[in-house]
Amino acid sequence: MTATPREAALEPGFILHTRAYRDTSLLLEVLSRGHGRVGLVARGARSRRSRTAGLLQAFQPLALSWRSRGEMGSLRQVESAGRPFMLKGRRLVSGLYINELLMRLLGREDPHPGVFEHYLNCLEALAEAVPEAVALRGFERDLLGLLGYGLPLARDTEDAPLVASQWYRYDPGRGAIPVAGPDAPGQLVSGETLLDLARPTLTEATARASRDLMRAALEPHIGNRPLKTRELYGRTTARGDPDHGPSSGQS
Repeated sequence: MTATPREAALEPGFILHTRAYRDTSLLLEVLSRGHGRVGLVARGARSRRSRTAGLLQAFQPLALSWRSRGEMGSLRQVESAGRPFMLKGRRLVSGLYINELLMRLLGREDPHPGVFEHYLNCLEALAEAVPEAVALRGFERDLLGLLGYGLPLARDTEDAPLVASQWYRYDPGRGAIPVAGPDAPGQLVSGETLLDLARPTLTEATARASRDLMRAALEPHIGNRPLKTRELYGRTTARGDPDHGPSSGQS
């Protein structure tokens, strides 16, 4: 049975990943606003006469038109939809990290409302003066929530309200488990950090304190293969940059 063709016209999107295909083409992984992650073939994009190669870059807002019948679609048209986000140094690595995170967590053509907007907000934060840790922790937390893996941050595993002065061992699947104090065994987090993590806008202190918690929450969903941005992130840290970046990109 022949699949029904699917089309999109000037759909807002960003390039998450590209790789060479045949002699002059590219395979694209795109985050689109209305269709989620889609795979597209950009035929001739690497040829000398191509007018689109300069646009098919990460962090460049785009309007894309395509037609698809199977798993991969065919790019028909692409236009700039704004100025690219100019990320440098560690913030460039962080941008590549959230792209890789979306590649791991999103299935093709399985749209989740809000993901595109949260991605755009994170790019804006990374391009501006927002602390890097704040931008990343907020994106990780909100992405998990939008995909149905939200963290319980209101009550502990005994159904009692979280207490700022209490210490907890946090299980991403169960929630906060009360412990006797900060000297209890295991990876602990304060109630104050958990309560702050539930607020829309994070403090930098909370963003840093919750890095290991977010890493544990992401691990079951990203698979066993190490993230490629981990190596890049390690190089920037070795050059002396502060170590408070991606939860899944740093050991």
